[in-house]
Amino acid sequence: MQDLTDVASGVPGALPGQAGLDFEGWSCPVPLRDVPTVVMGHGGGGAMSGELIEHLFLPAYGAAAATDLGDSAVLSVGAGTRLAFSTDSFVVKPMFFPGGSIGDLAVNGTVNDLAMSGATPLFLSTAFILAEGTELSVLGRIAQAVGRAAEDAGVRLVTGDTKVVERASGDGVYLNTSGIGVVPAGVDINARRARPGDAVLVSGDIGVHGVAVMSCREGLEFGTAVESDTAALHGLVAAMLATGADVHVLRDPTRGGVSASLNEIARASEVGIELVERLLPVPSEVRDACSLLGLDPLQVANEGKLIALVPAEDADRVLAAMRAHPLGRSACSIGSCVPDHAGMVVARTGLGGSRVIGLPIGEQLPRIC
Repeated sequence: MQDLTDVASGVPGALPGQAGLDFEGWSCPVPLRDVPTVVMGHGGGGAMSGELIEHLFLPAYGAAAATDLGDSAVLSVGAGTRLAFSTDSFVVKPMFFPGGSIGDLAVNGTVNDLAMSGATPLFLSTAFILAEGTELSVLGRIAQAVGRAAEDAGVRLVTGDTKVVERASGDGVYLNTSGIGVVPAGVDINARRARPGDAVLVSGDIGVHGVAVMSCREGLEFGTAVESDTAALHGLVAAMLATGADVHVLRDPTRGGVSASLNEIARASEVGIELVERLLPVPSEVRDACSLLGLDPLQVANEGKLIALVPAEDADRVLAAMRAHPLGRSACSIGSCVPDHAGMVVARTGLGGSRVIGLPIGEQLPRIC
């Protein structure tokens, strides 16, 4: 094996004739699978997150694990009543960004996780983890945002918790929200229900939230006017279900974006999914920002959009219901499920070719949810 220690500089890792790079202290979100410690990619919602769940959490939980790994768990509690239960933690940085804050993000995120099973959200908990030194005025703004978002969504904040960690152990405010909702009779929405022929619908422009957060982060200002699309989607879901359509799958494409959600659906249902690139609703500001950073808009997080897979014969009436709702005015069809290449997502390009849309491996940029 070649010894990469530069003879002249004596720096390990240096190439011959160069002064070498000092890797000490580097903190990088680049995905690394064979690592002995947690890295940012483990929380990115992509392949590394999935591997952590599959190879560490589920084996460790053993027989106690009872989950289909959806956005929320649907639990039968007798007499035909089914509850949806979900929990999520929010560590977004910065805590305030164009169009929202960690407060409304935490409420809307858990409401949407419940809504993706067709549930009507009812109750939420809030658990704050605060770093010593956080200004109370900042905490007060976040708490007000939590209250407003919950009121707007029609959910009650029924329990909570507060912990404080030492100044060097945290970074401002972290917030966990858990929620309970009721699933209406006859509603069966699950990632395993996609079928060949299903239409793939999206409720509007994609990549907006991720770019909004990145645009205001120190050192990553694009000069755009993009605002986060964070919103509670259960009203939109209710309007879709009211059409009587047999909605097979719903997902809100947060971490990992549209790419991660569709790959998870394709694998769970063992179907292929084909997208038409020219139909993807990517705003010019998002496209420009992604080009600058070398990102794929399909992998950028959203917080107020949903993906729906519905039978082709139901697609038009579901789209009409979505477009009649304030949060679905720009809804469109972006592709369909196919019997070929089961478990894979493929995009048809404008030139008549195709490209595989893979599951993101790790974190493109940290802490946008």
